[in-house]
Amino acid sequence: MPLVRVHESNTGNDKNHLNSFSAVALIIVACLMLMIIMENIITFSTWGRYSTLVLLLLLLASPLGIAIKAESEDSIKQTEETSSIESNPLLDNSCRTTSSKIISAEENPLDYEELPTSANSEVKVTSDYNILPFEEEDMNLLQAMRTVNFWLLFLAMVCGMGSGLATINNMSQLGQSLGYTSLEITSFVSLWSIWNFLGRFGAGYLSDYFLHTRGWARPLLIAVTLATMTTGHIIIASGFSGNLYVGSILVGICYGSQWSLMPTITSEIFGVRHMGTIFNTIAIASPVGSYIFSVRVIGYIYDKEASGYTCFGTRCFMLSFFVMAAVACFGCLVGTALFFRTRRFYQLVVLRKLQYSSRQGG
Repeated sequence: MPLVRVHESNTGNDKNHLNSFSAVALIIVACLMLMIIMENIITFSTWGRYSTLVLLLLLLASPLGIAIKAESEDSIKQTEETSSIESNPLLDNSCRTTSSKIISAEENPLDYEELPTSANSEVKVTSDYNILPFEEEDMNLLQAMRTVNFWLLFLAMVCGMGSGLATINNMSQLGQSLGYTSLEITSFVSLWSIWNFLGRFGAGYLSDYFLHTRGWARPLLIAVTLATMTTGHIIIASGFSGNLYVGSILVGICYGSQWSLMPTITSEIFGVRHMGTIFNTIAIASPVGSYIFSVRVIGYIYDKEASGYTCFGTRCFMLSFFVMAAVACFGCLVGTALFFRTRRFYQLVVLRKLQYSSRQGG
């Protein structure tokens, strides 16, 4: 924490630097994925293991170079701007005028921005903006819990996060019952973290893209991921050869996507002042759902089907994952309901704020 400090910067290269961090993360993930897959095919020699270790250490250290480069470029730009102002006093007056305009825009941003348009319709400036209660932009936990949107989001997360966490909790027993080797089961668990990361990374990018270009509210992505997770549960329940490879990819990506979408949706619907409290309250859906599906569904059916302490065959988990597929499908309907309830709110409030902030930053 002593190394963390606030660094205010409005340079146009901020996005480029953030994209560089993202690129490094994706490269590291690609290397790890390749290594995990190769370990199932060949046996690495000692020098091969040391080589991959050095490569990963270099990749992990590379973000430091990006940060140093960004700091250097920012310092150079600030020095050039200071020199320009000192050499030409007229620029100083111009900057002051621009600053006063920005302050006026911040006081009433709606006067400076047009309402966004979607792909199929155009939202016109009307008094509908005022029909949304002000409290929705700055709710505390109790106020949020009195809304239907809170419980729709919570219920969708119970269906999605709960069933996804129950899947990873039982991945070892699931692999054993279907005849997978210990190395393959270990690979499933390792790859799950990669799918989880890709889901968090990709869902954030896609939700931003569709929100800015199409005006689609983020809860639509919640519904899409739950529908995809339904397919993943059905694939795992089917028990065909290699089903865990496909099923774990779908469920893992969708599970990570929900962890990316839920905090963002929480902040946009209920505001940022009490976002931490509201977000962590909704996050309780994950352990609650995991207990229900891991203990009351998967554990109960596994014990019923097992002879002794072990169970082999598709019968051990088939019914459990069909149940979780049905629950995820129900969660998809809940997410769809949340999408329709918040669609106009996103068009009238959220998207306007995002567009205004992005233009101010540019």
